[in-house]
Amino acid sequence: MSRTLFRHASIVLPQAVTKGSLLVEDGKILDIDADANTTADEVVECEGLHLLPGVIDDQVHFRDPGLTHKEDLATASHACAAGGVTSFLEMPNTKPPAVTGEGVRAKERIAAEKSLVNYGFYIGATPDNVDELNTVKDVPGIKIFIGSSTGNLLVDEQEALERIFAETTLPICAHCEDETTVRANAERLAGTSDIADHSRIRNEEAAIIATRRATELAHRYKHRFHVLHVSTAAEIPLVANAAPYVTAEVCLHHLFFNVDDYPRLGSRIQMNPSIKTAKDNEGLYQALLRGDIQVIATDHAPHTLEEKSAPYPKSPSGLPAVENSLALMLHEVNSGRCSINQVASWMCDAPARVWGIVGKGRLEPGYDADLVLVDMNESRTIRDAEQHTKSKWSPWDSVTLQGWPVATFVGGHRVYDTKQGFDESFRGEKLRFDHSRGGYWATADGIGIAE
Repeated sequence: MSRTLFRHASIVLPQAVTKGSLLVEDGKILDIDADANTTADEVVECEGLHLLPGVIDDQVHFRDPGLTHKEDLATASHACAAGGVTSFLEMPNTKPPAVTGEGVRAKERIAAEKSLVNYGFYIGATPDNVDELNTVKDVPGIKIFIGSSTGNLLVDEQEALERIFAETTLPICAHCEDETTVRANAERLAGTSDIADHSRIRNEEAAIIATRRATELAHRYKHRFHVLHVSTAAEIPLVANAAPYVTAEVCLHHLFFNVDDYPRLGSRIQMNPSIKTAKDNEGLYQALLRGDIQVIATDHAPHTLEEKSAPYPKSPSGLPAVENSLALMLHEVNSGRCSINQVASWMCDAPARVWGIVGKGRLEPGYDADLVLVDMNESRTIRDAEQHTKSKWSPWDSVTLQGWPVATFVGGHRVYDTKQGFDESFRGEKLRFDHSRGGYWATADGIGIAE
């Protein structure tokens, strides 16, 4: 039996921040109101620091297997640990794509060898793998690419989409950009080398059409559905007041970058869905504050700087973000735009509830001790060369933020701190999913612990 006492922390609970001591025993939270003199094997002094649940990033592309020159599960999980991310859900568009149960299991085996943090892997939908989608067990859900993909991962024919929503039971998420609209815009702007045209090709209309199409299917078939990376304010009416079937998320680049940033950042902010306008930035932020959007994720999708430096449209879409995501939002707290409780909801509790991740997302007795200590007073400047992602760059290079994670614990085990670095001997665990608990709208008090 091993005990760790986090003493004199500002403990971030779902509805409050309380000063006290949190006790961990054998990787679980035993008490969130422990006596400061409780006997423990290790005492972590937390005076002046906030203790949050570990971040759960429900949308990442870690490139392993097949594209490991960009990233792999070792480098990506180091970036996660440094950024306070204790669990991730990874997308299926690796090489080979994870479109079978065995494809998912193969990625889990790689993660068991390489990952410092906890992991789960979506299974990808194709136009003809419904039987496989109904066979696979213990995954977060099904990912559909309604646009922005190629080969058998592109599912934009109505008949195939109807089958997936009608005949499967796992929760579904989707990349929502209308392929027909995108292709027509690309043809109209053929020959362009202007990076700003990326947002004209992947425009507001493409996002609205696909999101309307997918949410309509979710409501019609009463199928739980999560809209990934909402990029336009115009999509918000489609996801607002959408209980009990639809939830939505926004990514940091859609909150903080817009088309006015292309001259400064170029392809570093080339993303699918594309960056939109300053008005969209504000509309998405207000949707978060109202609760119309429930989750913040990163869509971490690194490429090498050499690849990103190719002239548009040869430059690939995607950017790295996992090691800076929490700090970006802590800076927002310090700026007075949101509360630290809201950040914990958007980045920890909500993704656990959407995907039925057992024992995660909150600081409550019985929950797993996935924790991050943050110093709300620390200022640090993001530098390309200091990034832990294999790609070694960030679109926020040279940006100074106030509020940073200083230590990350997975299952009560310190996997990273700013003084000692990483514990290279530790490995995270496969996440547990219980979809019978009903998802986000059915778990207002948290997903709960293992039964």
